[in-house]
Amino acid sequence: MTDTVVDAADRQRFEIVRDGEVLGHAAYQKTDQMVIFTHTEVAPSMEGQGLGGRLVRSALDQVRDSGLQVLPICPFVQAWMSRHPEYQDLDYRRPASNVTD
Repeated sequence: MTDTVVDAADRQRFEIVRDGEVLGHAAYQKTDQMVIFTHTEVAPSMEGQGLGGRLVRSALDQVRDSGLQVLPICPFVQAWMSRHPEYQDLDYRRPASNVTD
């Protein structure tokens, strides 16, 4: 039982898929600078199993690899990013650091 997260760009969403069945998705809109996450949903029968977190983590990893930033309008993505500081640098709203050595 392996979950795979794919970018279904034609449907403007990342999907978490198991054995060919879509179990959830994170809808987005894309610009030249960022990916705007608007809604995340997991099948009701699959809630509470960590699928949403795995979906968001993989989607954000794919966005990071593309060199874009994220605007998390979706409350789930927003909350997930706030709990995972290693992804907060992707947030488009985050001010640039002025720290120097």
